[in-house]
Amino acid sequence: MNVISSSAECVSATDRGLSYGDGLFETIRMEGDRAVLLSRHLQRMVADAAVLGIVVTESELRDAVRVAVATHAGTFSSGSWVLKLVLTRGSGGRGYRPAAEGVPNLVVSASAMPPLPGPEGVAAGLSDFPLTVNPRLAGIKTLNRLEQVMASRELTDELYELVMCGADGRLVEGTRTNVLMKLSDRWVTPPREQLAVAGVMRGHVMDYLVHQGEAVEYSTIPLSMLRDAGCQGLYLMNSVMGIVPVRKFDDLDLPVNDALATIFNPLDLVEI
Repeated sequence: MNVISSSAECVSATDRGLSYGDGLFETIRMEGDRAVLLSRHLQRMVADAAVLGIVVTESELRDAVRVAVATHAGTFSSGSWVLKLVLTRGSGGRGYRPAAEGVPNLVVSASAMPPLPGPEGVAAGLSDFPLTVNPRLAGIKTLNRLEQVMASRELTDELYELVMCGADGRLVEGTRTNVLMKLSDRWVTPPREQLAVAGVMRGHVMDYLVHQGEAVEYSTIPLSMLRDAGCQGLYLMNSVMGIVPVRKFDDLDLPVNDALATIFNPLDLVEI
């Protein structure tokens, strides 16, 4: 595997990630020299790379993270920053068919932590751009994110996120978040097989709820459920921002429930 620093080197014009979106990425929240939910991120990248036929080991990825930490951790005065790993199949010439043997590229970059929403919740809306998911690639964080790019063009300054629907008109996920609804008797989140990205934070939250003996339903969320009397809250989550309640969805005011407020403390989830 070739490790490429985004600040020091250029990616080849023949890289298949650039040409065809032939690869994956992980966006990892960092707290100083430690990473939040690092094992989940690296295990997902290794597993999803195997689906694509890209060979990489967790040990190789950890080594790259250590080098990135040594290079970038002292750069950000707040102590919080974001590490991005982009894994591609490497260079493979012209044409869709990949070479029988190739050397993957790992592009490593660092950026400042974006502003995080407060506990009062955020405003979100419904995207007009539909989300389609190939069942054989469901949940995998590939470089093919054009639908999310197009939906994000609808964002306004008043909205923190847009939630996308599947072909059946039900809520599936945000452009950069997974969604979770709290009902009076259960939690509801779309199943992995209908997701474009099965997020690391989603995995952490769902494991927590199951461990606590909470009732969990895996299904897409009809818009009518937002107006149901049993709706106790809608959450957005990803591995950088954590978990945030939605206080307003388009013209609908939603209850802000603090049921998940105590389960995400990034300092409790860091790994070296």
